[in-house]
Amino acid sequence: MSAQTKAGARAAAPLSIRDALYEAPGPKMRMKIRIGTAVSAVLVAVLLGFVVYQFWATGQLDPRYWEFFTWGSTWAYLMAGLRGTLTVALTAGAIALVLGLALMLGRTSGIRWLAALCRVVTDFFRGVPSLLLIYFFFLVVPQYGIRMSSFWMITLPVALAASGVLAEVFRAGMNAVPRGQTEAALALGMRPFRVKLKIVLPQAIRYVIPSLISQLVVVVKDTTVAYVVSYPDMLQNARVLITNYDALVSTYLVVAVIYILLNYAINQLSVYVARRSGTRVVSRYSTNPA
Repeated sequence: MSAQTKAGARAAAPLSIRDALYEAPGPKMRMKIRIGTAVSAVLVAVLLGFVVYQFWATGQLDPRYWEFFTWGSTWAYLMAGLRGTLTVALTAGAIALVLGLALMLGRTSGIRWLAALCRVVTDFFRGVPSLLLIYFFFLVVPQYGIRMSSFWMITLPVALAASGVLAEVFRAGMNAVPRGQTEAALALGMRPFRVKLKIVLPQAIRYVIPSLISQLVVVVKDTTVAYVVSYPDMLQNARVLITNYDALVSTYLVVAVIYILLNYAINQLSVYVARRSGTRVVSRYSTNPA
């Protein structure tokens, strides 16, 4: 591909918010960025060295705190907790996906009372912490004679909290579709709701698929409070290991690495999907380009 062709492709690419707000760094700024990166890397290395030294000085590197991680039973127990975490995350994500889509359609329906109601519900779920919703399902709901398993006591609150965010992600995707397509369809005599379902929504979903996958990271992190309802997720199982082996630092460090790798894999999946679909990522912070 020639330089002119590459320049033309860059010119034809949609302008992102970052491109509109910030100019490309010049040679001096790039040099400052390299120097800042090098200094930051040295500082991080020094900090990590200090942390390792503190572990050694306090005896946290003693083999007795780490040897049980060489046992297959330990990893089987942690993986059982990981399966519980993924089960909750995927179930909550599926529920949030459907509910978020319904809230978005209601908010953009053009029916005033329905749009106002969906907006209030969306803002409520976005503003209330998921932990507060978990306590509501754990302490308040049973008082009305509704018995739920620990799985649903953690899954439903996480799903409700995520649905408010997903509703805004879907709405951003709808706004990202050029308005000219809607106007053309209306001019041909199509009903507004049919235009939304047949023309706008399929394109909007294609825009926001990477953002929807990325939101799964937040859902996974919200499941870490499953200990409130004694659901056996990975963090709850880690707490049992800490109690049995008196190894707080080593256990939490290993579990933190597992969570980091899991969330990194989810983020990479969203990037891969975005590249394969050839779409730019649209989030709830995106603006209507039309």
